[in-house]
Amino acid sequence: MLALSTLPEHSSSGLTKAQTIEIAQPHCDASFSAPSDPTKFYTAWESMKTLQSKELVYEMGRPTKKYALTEEGWEIAKNIRATTNSAELPAIGRDVGNGTKRTKIVDPADDPDEESEIDRAIRASREDQTARAQTNSRSSRTETAAPKPGTPSAVSQQLPSANYYELLSSPAADRSHNSRSLAMPSTETQTSRTKKNEVHPDSHASSRKKSNESQNNAAPFQALRIAPGAFTVELVLDNREVRSKTDRDYIQDELRNRGVCPIVRPLDLGDATWVAKCKDSRLLSSMGEEGDEIILDWIVERKRLDDLVGSIKDGRFQEQKFRMHKSGIKNVIYIVEEITMSLDATQRYHEHVMSAIASTQVVNGYFVKRTRKLDDTIRYLARMTMMLKSLYEVTSSPPPPLNPASLTPPQSKPLLLIPSDRLSPTTYLPLLSSLSIPHNITYPSFAALVSKSDSLTVRDIFLKMLMCTRGITGDKAMEIQKHWPTPLAFVEALEECGEGDGLGTDRDELSGAARRRDMVWKAAGGLVGPRKIGKAVSAKVGDVWGEG
Repeated sequence: MLALSTLPEHSSSGLTKAQTIEIAQPHCDASFSAPSDPTKFYTAWESMKTLQSKELVYEMGRPTKKYALTEEGWEIAKNIRATTNSAELPAIGRDVGNGTKRTKIVDPADDPDEESEIDRAIRASREDQTARAQTNSRSSRTETAAPKPGTPSAVSQQLPSANYYELLSSPAADRSHNSRSLAMPSTETQTSRTKKNEVHPDSHASSRKKSNESQNNAAPFQALRIAPGAFTVELVLDNREVRSKTDRDYIQDELRNRGVCPIVRPLDLGDATWVAKCKDSRLLSSMGEEGDEIILDWIVERKRLDDLVGSIKDGRFQEQKFRMHKSGIKNVIYIVEEITMSLDATQRYHEHVMSAIASTQVVNGYFVKRTRKLDDTIRYLARMTMMLKSLYEVTSSPPPPLNPASLTPPQSKPLLLIPSDRLSPTTYLPLLSSLSIPHNITYPSFAALVSKSDSLTVRDIFLKMLMCTRGITGDKAMEIQKHWPTPLAFVEALEECGEGDGLGTDRDELSGAARRRDMVWKAAGGLVGPRKIGKAVSAKVGDVWGEG
């Protein structure tokens, strides 16, 4: 509580776990990182749950959790400060942070005249873009005017292009906006494994208001650089992946026999993935991050043939592919195990299975690996692990002969890490799309982003509600959400169409029901591809959502 009281009382910001521990540790007689009893797993940080249950501290933010005092917590903190020697108390507005990443705890509203380094960078970037736009506008009118010496455009022409990164401002989903490119000098060196690279993703102008989160993610940030020799590539296996109820350790035992020791734990998404595990467990914490693992751009979803048929029938297959898309993982692998099924089931669902596999490959762009039995799947996972080790780790041995056509290997061995405080469920995918260089995030941040419950927003729930209607896929649901972002906006739009169920003889009731059934079709019926919504599906959505 003394650590959290270093924030201004009415500030809207909070402290991360690492920042709180750094301030609180000198005032605590127990360790926040190591348990006092070797036979137990609890540390002093477990007291945070007690403070939250007593409503003295509240939690905010995803995926980076931050903590702040409630009104009752502030009263107790003030009493503690009043009865404690002032020399022993942590100062308000002090600098916190471990290693290379430091944060000053101060409310920006307390000193509006002081401009931070990030604010200066944003202002300089915007002035540079404005000057370039004006220069381009003048040159397009005269067609002969050369850029004046000293202007940003003239400077950019004089500098060599080899020393620049070009970061596209608009993600693929927002190509309708004005796209610009921002060239910034490269600062990468090979001198230190913890050296940071300054990345400046630009953000396009929008007529609608933006939240503070999106503005923060559009600002320049320091990408943490992890050298290949600082980590090892490890396979993470879901603990629910078993051969049978009586033989639960068969998969991990066979992987160990092939030289791969998997990490077994519950996974929020997929059945297997790969992480870069830091050799120094304190490396990420010294940079202000949690854990010691970084998620890599590879994930596996394993489907037995009978499980694939069941997921197609109940809609789980589309929902899983939609979550895969939202995870931001570029290399998604579907493993389909061909087990023996009854002749009747094989004939009935053969076309459904082939259509689902083709859609996964063509529409979603995922790689599908078909295996004949579980042992083939285990052999494939072992070979994939060896291949990724050869790509990311510093080794002299050649990679194994595995070359899936649709899998794209990483461009460089060093990992560039996006700070967790720059991530949020609404801006994660646009941020990844705006970066031309592959970036990674920590495993705890990834788990929080793809969790079914931790990171759900109103928009996510709205998408799930829409996909409950038969015929509405993830792409169609996102197209509907473009026009009506929330359930309230969608229901209000349906109410504006008029009343009536279309069963009576009154002309107004008939026209109101017809408008509701055609509302979605008029908005997305003219599209081409998987986002197109036909009249029949539109009528079904209008009837379901327009009832009552």
